[in-house]
Amino acid sequence: MNQNLSKLGKQLADIWGQLGASQRVSVAAATFVLIAGLAAISLWSSHTDYGLLYGGLSDAEASKVTAALDDAKVPYKVSSGGSISVPTEKIYTMRMNLAGKGIPQGDGVGFEIFDKPNFGISDFVQRANYTRALQGELSRTIGQLDEIQSARVMIVLPENRLLLDKNKFATASVFVRVRGNSQLPAQAINSIRFLVANSVEGLKPNHVSVVDNLGNVLSENQDDDSITGLSTSQLAMRRNLELYLARKAQDMLEKVLGPGQAIVRVSAEVNYDTSTKTEDKYDPDGQVVKMQTKTDDSLSSATAANNQATGISANTADTNNAVAAAPVNNTKNNKSVSTIEYEVGKVHTEVTQAVGGLKRLTAAITVASQMEGTGADRKMVARTPEEMEKLRRIATSAIGADTTRGDIVALEEMPFNDQFANDLTQQMDQQTKRDYWMNLARSLMYPGLGLVALFVLMRAFKSTSVPEIPIGVPVGRLGYKSTATGNGNGHNRFGDFSFEPQPGVVTVDVLNKLIKDNPNNMTQAIRDWMNRGHTTETETHDRR
Repeated sequence: MNQNLSKLGKQLADIWGQLGASQRVSVAAATFVLIAGLAAISLWSSHTDYGLLYGGLSDAEASKVTAALDDAKVPYKVSSGGSISVPTEKIYTMRMNLAGKGIPQGDGVGFEIFDKPNFGISDFVQRANYTRALQGELSRTIGQLDEIQSARVMIVLPENRLLLDKNKFATASVFVRVRGNSQLPAQAINSIRFLVANSVEGLKPNHVSVVDNLGNVLSENQDDDSITGLSTSQLAMRRNLELYLARKAQDMLEKVLGPGQAIVRVSAEVNYDTSTKTEDKYDPDGQVVKMQTKTDDSLSSATAANNQATGISANTADTNNAVAAAPVNNTKNNKSVSTIEYEVGKVHTEVTQAVGGLKRLTAAITVASQMEGTGADRKMVARTPEEMEKLRRIATSAIGADTTRGDIVALEEMPFNDQFANDLTQQMDQQTKRDYWMNLARSLMYPGLGLVALFVLMRAFKSTSVPEIPIGVPVGRLGYKSTATGNGNGHNRFGDFSFEPQPGVVTVDVLNKLIKDNPNNMTQAIRDWMNRGHTTETETHDRR
């Protein structure tokens, strides 16, 4: 094995000695490129891709995560902002393992505070723990919003007493740290308030205050029974109505004129009064019998007639003489009474006008003037009155303006100052082109350097002279140095073989050996030898 290695090293040394200077440079450059490529491939194959395990952790939570990773013998990287990265193939496995251990828990303590049984604690401590756990859970939940980096919640609950006090109610305060110190949208603020209010018994959204890390009070007092709350609600309703109507008209005009060619502003006068109108109407023709009463009376009487003279005899009864019966008068009276009551038809109407009725709309619309030409030849072309009237009708119909109500729609045509926009657009175009060419040059730089290196190597190979091997001369006079063997006999060496110097020409075996070991040099040597022979014959002919 050692002999083979030494023989191989000697052969390589002989080959290196036969190369010229440019060939040695080329071989060295190729060897360096090969070694660098192998090293790059080795580094790339051994490189480990890291992915984000958790981000935005506090120092306490980050220390818990790193301790768990150390116990699991998992490599990790810690960066600013509480971000911890692990190898990509272990991200989800470690998340599940850490979740099983309750890591990370986030800021504060959640309902896991009740996982351990606590016997013998007072009711006050139990309520304090419940409030603490509720605050921690709400803080973690609010921190899950994309706009929120971290959050803290403070809740104040009134004490339970037999006599309730209406002036004491639950309140809450929320402190949020916004990502990038940006402004938190109104929708996110309302979401936070309703989330906290619906998580605490007896807490109303109006009693939840939201403050950001810049010291801005994000929540507003919107109590329905306060003047400030009413004013804020009314102003918000009016603003939303004006924006809605303006957007409708502007979208419609931009469909006709083009994007950015119209500006619409709407002012709405809203009636915030609540009125109830009651009206009763009677219809005399629509009579309805309400009650009917009928009474029938019948009277019968009998009276005896007296034919005696007036005086004592008439008033004194004669018992001795029978007196004939006096005649009798019979009287009969019949009476019938009928009473009918009629109900007159009546219509009762009650109309209640809710808050938010429109009194009047005023719209100010500006459309861009038409321009013709480019550069210095650009000039304004006014629209015809018919075109302006069409645009006015479009805007009037879009916002629902009523001329009988006193609504006003003002439409004017004016040239827009678009110089700043044109300059900005031109700068962006130039920057885009510059970035494109820079990226293209950066992409072509490395292939270009490779082509230049290849061209230099090709030129070096072409300019290298091939060593000549004299053929057709006595073997003992070959162009390589003779080395002495142990017995003192001289041997000529070519490549890695030796032969005995014998007078005469090169034999077929020796020639085959030379061609097999070094075909390129032998081919060039044969070609030079043939050319040299032809040149010699020509010179001899010329001498003759």
